[in-house]
Amino acid sequence: MLLPPLAVRLVLAVVLLSGAVARAQGVPSATSEPRAVEVDVHATDAGQALSAEDAVRLGLSPDAGDATLVPPVLTAEAPASWPEGLEGTPGEVELELRVDVDGRVAEVKVVRAAAEPRLTDAALAAAPGLRFTPATLGGTPVAVRLPFVYRFTPPVQVPASDTRVTGEVRARGTRRPLTDAALFLDGAPEPAATTDAQGRFTVDVTPGTHTLEVRAPGHATTAFTETLTQGQTLQVIYRLQPREVNPYETVVRDERPRTEVTRISLHEQEIREVPGTLGDPFRVVMLMPGVGSLASGISYPVVRGSQPAATGFFLDGVRIPMLYHLLLGPAVVHPDFIDTVDFYSGAPPVQYGRVLGGAVEGRLSRPREDRLHFTAYADLINAGGFIEQPFESTGTSVSLAGRISYTALLISLAANTFQSSDAEKVRAGFWDYQARIEQKVGQGRLRLFALGSSDDVGVAPELRDAADGGGVVSRFHRIDLRGTHPVAGGEGEVGVTLGWDGLGLTGERTRDTGRELIREQVGEYSLSQASVSARAGWRRTLTSSLDLTLGADVEHRRSATVLAGTARPPGWRPSDDADPLKRPSALATFSGAYASATWKPSERWSVTPGLRVDAYHLVPGMTFTAVEPRLAVRHALTETLTLKGGAGLYHQPPTVLVHVPAIDTASLRYGLQSGAQLDVGAEWKAFEGLELSADAYFNPLFRAVEFDLKDVAENRRRRLSLDTDPATTGYAYGFDLMARHPLGRHWFGWVSYSFLQSRRKARFSRFSDDNKVLETVEGTLPFAFEQAHTFNAALSYKFGNNWTVGTVVHFNTGRPETGQITSQTQRWVPDGDGTNRWVRQDLDRTQRLAPFFRVDARIAKSWAYQDFTLDASLDVLNLSAQQEVVAYEYRDESDFDPNNPRGTHPVRAPIRIPVILPLFGLKATY
Repeated sequence: MLLPPLAVRLVLAVVLLSGAVARAQGVPSATSEPRAVEVDVHATDAGQALSAEDAVRLGLSPDAGDATLVPPVLTAEAPASWPEGLEGTPGEVELELRVDVDGRVAEVKVVRAAAEPRLTDAALAAAPGLRFTPATLGGTPVAVRLPFVYRFTPPVQVPASDTRVTGEVRARGTRRPLTDAALFLDGAPEPAATTDAQGRFTVDVTPGTHTLEVRAPGHATTAFTETLTQGQTLQVIYRLQPREVNPYETVVRDERPRTEVTRISLHEQEIREVPGTLGDPFRVVMLMPGVGSLASGISYPVVRGSQPAATGFFLDGVRIPMLYHLLLGPAVVHPDFIDTVDFYSGAPPVQYGRVLGGAVEGRLSRPREDRLHFTAYADLINAGGFIEQPFESTGTSVSLAGRISYTALLISLAANTFQSSDAEKVRAGFWDYQARIEQKVGQGRLRLFALGSSDDVGVAPELRDAADGGGVVSRFHRIDLRGTHPVAGGEGEVGVTLGWDGLGLTGERTRDTGRELIREQVGEYSLSQASVSARAGWRRTLTSSLDLTLGADVEHRRSATVLAGTARPPGWRPSDDADPLKRPSALATFSGAYASATWKPSERWSVTPGLRVDAYHLVPGMTFTAVEPRLAVRHALTETLTLKGGAGLYHQPPTVLVHVPAIDTASLRYGLQSGAQLDVGAEWKAFEGLELSADAYFNPLFRAVEFDLKDVAENRRRRLSLDTDPATTGYAYGFDLMARHPLGRHWFGWVSYSFLQSRRKARFSRFSDDNKVLETVEGTLPFAFEQAHTFNAALSYKFGNNWTVGTVVHFNTGRPETGQITSQTQRWVPDGDGTNRWVRQDLDRTQRLAPFFRVDARIAKSWAYQDFTLDASLDVLNLSAQQEVVAYEYRDESDFDPNNPRGTHPVRAPIRIPVILPLFGLKATY
């Protein structure tokens, strides 16, 4: 401990005479310049006084009271602490202080330093805190210089008490150590101890009963009573109740600098607690600006009017074929593995290759290295778990997760409840798994990550002889080995991925054995694809204004078709064996390299040029090369308003509605799709907690090869020669608006509106009133996935009692009724016998499906127990019970009412899907 400020010795004072002395000389103070005069001060009975010579020199009367100098008096000490860790002998530091007319220390000089420099530093740091009464000369405050001495003595080592309380302070429920929690002993005004970074503390006490009151920000103050005997050391763990469980707090994270044009990043509860998403991070993308849908609840995004398969899905740079189970179900990756979801609705940067539309990337969470973590979850559809165990001694972390559905059990229960034989025949189920081992290696990390998914949907044949049934099984697996390490002044990454995809159609039939009816598989049509890929990347900050990114990747695919028994693809004929859509089989290698630089010529400008080059090789001997320059520019007009723009070229192999293994590769013989993406917009942080953005875009398609389900399943493809070029052209344009309140202040939410026009050039037939083809013409038609207007509003609020309430409002206008993924518009025309009938409408005159509106809702409650938290939630998709029109049925009412004459009562009956999905779930987190 440092001794308090010691003797103040006023030996010599330099009196700074300002206006007061000037007035004593008869000079107006307004024009007088302060003068510094060094004088000798001697002691008198009245205090310190000037010498007679100095008094005369200053124009003062040596006999008058105005020659009396009253020195400053110390009123507030400023102790200097003994430097931590310093051992040695006492020391002394002599300073010269200049005390101003307010009694503050205006200047400090070292007159004589201590032998130990750290003592001098401590004195210099403490001296400005000294306070004095101002010195006065003749009753007027004046500034003076005076010596001041700090004397240091080493702290006395007080023997530690042999009776103490030691332990940890943790948050109740999460077990998180609480740093800087204060412990007050027996009502003392000052804390007896504070916790360290691990939440640990030690308090020395006397034998007997004591009360320890523990206080920590964001937690309820709690008092604990302990009784100790002489020499006892009591180890405890104090748990404090959080005022909010999983609060909606703004998380300060190391955000990547925003150099892209359209990236939206979602974190924490923004990806897990959005109503209608079933707690799934990737389903939130369906509520982003620029995203349309196939139908309510189906979570394959239609990004800016492109085909769903044109959008790429990635996990930490690894492309995966599908994101969702059974189209309607949760994502194939456990939510606890996902830390952030990045969504690029337009102009993705160069690291995202072989995509013609947008990009969605889930970023895996970093392993937590503090303690064991475990999550168990169950709802009305599936159950799953997540476990993460760090091994501090080896720097290893192991994480496992998986889910399995029990929809088959629910379907069986429904069949028994409603006595429905049809429901009893339906089956639907899924499972998935993820596993991660991450190891610290020097300054880098090595990670092995594996994931897989399986979906099985089908209808069993009836229990009668020769009844038919079948099903669809879709599966994929990925194993990825990834290493990161500092390289050449930057950050390097290498990775190798093994993959397998499979899609199978199985045929079943009931057979009478003479003793019983049995169901057996009679055939299989399956597509499989094995792949191996490698990638490498490197990033480095070259200067304060220039960042460089380089990368390369290569992927080899081997796909095959299996035909067994009597199963065949829909519409298959022996002549279709060579058709790449009916019996695909291919070997292909995709390779690419990219480079981009971010240049900041000033604080307000950011320019990111990039170039990607890809080669697509299909055996035998077909190679396509794609060169893709890309550019993103951002300019900050003000601290809150940023203008942005981007452009680039993009290529992708031909696509089918959704990913189908083998077909994606075999269809490459039709050549590449190519297009451009042009985007301009602005971002405005209107004030804290409100972010506004606007984007206008134009995406020309120079070459589009987009097969729909009918191309694969119907016989229309048979009439096309393999030499016929199925390519077309098109374009999309529109704008997206979004207002967003990021996570924080107990709530988050956004409102978005999108306008879209998407067109494709096509050849189509005009039909006469007797349903015969009149002519075949070309025209630019609305694309099958065009939804002109889409509106989304999402809001979630966490109340102080740990209740969370949220809602989502969604609206979209209907897609064109072109017959590609829905019905085709028909018209009611006169027949030859005086009646009427339905005839196909020309495609350039098609109508649209009806608009759709729905409201989702979510309510949840959280509890914090000793070592775990419990969350209960009710998430309802389509709480408004609206039925979406997916097609129309054109019929004559006479088909159902014999009393009505045929051809007189046309009915355009909507086919609706009443998707209402209430999901009650429980989640325990340890």
